[in-house]
Amino acid sequence: MSALPFAFLVHPRARIAEDLARVWRPLGRLPEGVVERAVRWLPLPPFSMARVHLPDEGPEPVGHVVLVPFGARHLLGEPHEGRARVGRAIDHAARLGAGVVGLGALTATVTAGGVTLRDRTDVGVTNGNAFTAAVVEDQLLTLLGDAGRRRVAVVGATGSVGTALVRLLARSRAADELLLVARGAAKLGTLAAETHRRVPTAVSTDLHDVRGCDVVVLLTASADALLRAEHLAPGALVLDATQPRNTSPKLLDERPDVTVVDGGVVAVPDMRLRGGNIGLPQGRAYACFAETALLGLDGHQGHFSLGVPTPDQVDHVRHLAGRFARHGFAAAPATSFGRPLEERAAVVAGAR
Repeated sequence: MSALPFAFLVHPRARIAEDLARVWRPLGRLPEGVVERAVRWLPLPPFSMARVHLPDEGPEPVGHVVLVPFGARHLLGEPHEGRARVGRAIDHAARLGAGVVGLGALTATVTAGGVTLRDRTDVGVTNGNAFTAAVVEDQLLTLLGDAGRRRVAVVGATGSVGTALVRLLARSRAADELLLVARGAAKLGTLAAETHRRVPTAVSTDLHDVRGCDVVVLLTASADALLRAEHLAPGALVLDATQPRNTSPKLLDERPDVTVVDGGVVAVPDMRLRGGNIGLPQGRAYACFAETALLGLDGHQGHFSLGVPTPDQVDHVRHLAGRFARHGFAAAPATSFGRPLEERAAVVAGAR
C-alpha cells in the first residue's frame, strides 16, 4: 500500500497559556485565567499547528498536528462538548487529506479510546495505544534489567493502555508480581483473574498501596499530578507515560531516592515538525503519535486501535516499527522530565 498523510490530535494540557505559546508565542504572556476562559467559551476552530516531515519520504509533509482548542480539564469536565470538538478536529483532518487520525492525550479518553468514533467511514481512527503499550513494555524491560525481586504496580490498569500493558507483562512474565490499581473494582477483578494464571496479581483502588512496589507505571487519565512522595517506597522507580503527566518535578526534590522516567517517548531522529511543537525536542515523539505515523507510512485504511488494543495489534505495530526502522521508531534514551537520566543521577549523587 502507498503511504497516506496522517493527522494527530493534540490539545492544551494543564497550563493552557504555556502550551498555546508553542503555537503563537505572545499567548504565553497572557494571564492563564484569561486564556483558559477564552478557550472554554469562544467557538475556536481546530487548526493544523504543525506539518510533519520525514525527508526520506519526499518533500511533502507526511502528516499534520491538529490542535483541539479545549483544555485538559475542559475535556474531562465536559465530555459531551469535548467529543464535539474532537469530531470537528477530525473533520478538519479529513479536509487536509488525512487517511488516518491519531487521538492524542485526553482526546482518546473523552472518546472512550476512539470507540465513539467507530462509525466514521471518511477516515481511519486510532488511539495510538497499541504502540504505547509496546514502547512502555520495552522501556520497563530495559529499566528492570537484571534487578532482583520485581513487584510492578500499574496505575490506571483497566484503561486502554493499562489493560494492554498488563496483558503484555503477563505474556512476557517480566514482573515477579503485579499490582493493578484503578477506580473500578469489578474491572480490576476481571483483569486480575485473567493474568493471575501467569503472574501473581493483586488489585487495589487505593493509590497508597503502590508503596509496596519496586516499580510504578502511571497510565491514568487526569489533568493533575496524582502521584506524591508519600505513595512511593524507598528507591522506587516510576515510569510516567501519561499526558498530561501525573508526576511533578517537585516529587524529585521531596524524594531524591526516587527515579522518575518519562514513558512512551519514541526516537524518530529525522522527523521534523514545522510550525508548532508537541512539547518534545525535534526527533522525539510520543508513542501514540508514532503509531499514527507508522499507519500512515504503511498506507493503512480504516480504523486501527479503538478501545483496548489486542495483542495482535500490538504485534502488528511492532512489525511496522521494524519495517520503518530506518526512521527510528524505537524507545528513546531514558529521560526524566525531559533531561537525560544520567544528568538526574549526577544531581542526586552530588547532593549526597
